Formats: sequence, structure tokens, C-alpha cells
Amino acid sequence: MALVTTRDMFKKAYDGGYAIGAFNINNMEIIQAVTEAAADLKSPLILQVSAGARKYAKHAYLMALAQAAIEDTGIDFALHLDHGEDFEICKSCIDGGFTSVMIDGSKHSFEDNIALTKKVVEYAHAHGVTVEGELGKLAGIEDDVNVSAEDACYTDPSQVEEFVEKTGVDSLAIAIGTSHGAYKFKGEARLRFDILEEVGRRLPGFPIVLHGASSVIPELVDEINACGGNMPGAKGVPEDMLRKAASMAVCKINIDSDLRLGMTAAIRRVMKNSPEVFDPRGYLSVARAEVNKVVRHKIVNVLGSDNKA
Repeated sequence: MALVTTRDMFKKAYDGGYAIGAFNINNMEIIQAVTEAAADLKSPLILQVSAGARKYAKHAYLMALAQAAIEDTGIDFALHLDHGEDFEICKSCIDGGFTSVMIDGSKHSFEDNIALTKKVVEYAHAHGVTVEGELGKLAGIEDDVNVSAEDACYTDPSQVEEFVEKTGVDSLAIAIGTSHGAYKFKGEARLRFDILEEVGRRLPGFPIVLHGASSVIPELVDEINACGGNMPGAKGVPEDMLRKAASMAVCKINIDSDLRLGMTAAIRRVMKNSPEVFDPRGYLSVARAEVNKVVRHKIVNVLGSDNKA
């Protein structure tokens, strides 16, 4: 068992009409919850690390925890950098043992995005690492990603062929109406499946990625608010829309906010109902179990990746 790239798992996902969950990790409990759920359900898996998580947990600790998860669960998974903003952080993760990186050049011009992405691809491929690029801008706030609604824009399908050909990327994140964070929509979510369909037509067999795809599970938001939280208006992407995307060209769906909500709801529940608890193991074990529950739900009901490993 080992860390693997996304190349083979994406091909299987595309052919099989399902998607693979890229779950953002920040600490030991989340890594345990995610990998144990994937192992039990025999699901392919991507552990995803944002720049903020890497600063918080530190690279060496994350690598040691990933290796421990492999030894403990006996499964393979990819270790992926989420939203790398420049060549330097991508290079650092590649040199440090990551098997996949994302270079997010979406804030640059189309030409500069191509140049930056190509530079990362050349270095990554020379080291056996796969690369995800991005076209279009998702609105929302999550860690170091902060894009206003005014600056967000859908992916232009007419650009995808040139971008993939000139950069050599292994997968492509597109903007079709999802949004980072837990506060996604004022009204009902409207994903542009017409854009996804056109991208799939122009890039047959090529793996597409959805960011900002947490559904912001209403029951968890309600529990957080009932336990003293303040999250009015938190709303995510309906899971039936995500399942539809997974049946099309989407091979990777990023999930972060729902894991945070699960952990926070569980900790708030313990603190409200058992205020005498002061041992971190007392509330973190409950939080770990809640995150595991969320991951299981996503694998079976959204991604359709169970029994696909």
C-alpha cells in the first residue's frame, strides 16, 4: 500500500460514471475519519491539503499522518495540494512527497495561467506527480481562497481544449456555479450543466473537477445553531446535482465545509450536553465519529464510489 497519483483512479471514475471524493484534512482526527470510512466502503480516495492546512499542521506532520493512515487502513490514496497559488508551493509539495498538486492560475490572464500551469506540469511530470489546473473563478471564501461574487466567472468552454493541450494538465477544475465555503447561495443553487456538458464534449474522456461542492448539510447547521452557533443562511449545493455531475465528466469532487460542520457540530454537542468534559479525547472522538459519518454518506449517496477501489 502506498501514496498513488490520481491518473488511474480518474480513468476508472470517468468510465464508471462516479466521482472520487477529495476530502480536505487538517489534523489527525479528520485523517482517521476519512481514511477509515474509505477503507470500510472500499472507495478510492484523495486526501487534500490546502495551503492553510499545511501551515497549520506542518508538512512533516501531515506526511507522517498520511503514512500512518496507509499502514493502519491498508489502502492506497492520493495526497493532493489544493489551490497552490504559485510554482514554489507546488514544487515544495512535490519535493516533499505529495502525489498530486493543483496550480490555481485562475486569477491570472488566460495566457499567464497557461504559462504558470505548464511550468508546474513540466516539473511535476518529471517527478511522477499529476497536476490539476483551473479555468474560471469560483466565488466564496475558504482558507486562502477569497473571490467576491463580482469577480467570479464561469468557465468558457471554448478555452478548455487550448488550455489542456498547451499545459499538459491531468485534470481541470471548472466553474459552473459552485462556491467555496458554507455561505454559497442567496436563492436556489443553479449549476450550469450546459457548460459541463460542452466541456465534456470538447474533452472526451478527460477528468473534470468540482470545487466548492459541499452540500452544507442542513442538520449539522441546525445543530450548530441550536448549540450556540451563529450560521444563518448557510446553504450548499443540493446532493442530487452533485450526483448528476459525478455521472458526467466530473471525476473529482472537493469536500471541505461539510467536514468542518460535522466536527464543529459534534464538539458543540458535547460541550452543551456534557460541560464537565475537559479531556480533548472526550470531544474529539465524538467529532471524529461525526466526520466519519459525513464521509460515508458522501461516498455512498453523492460520489457513488463505494466498492470501486
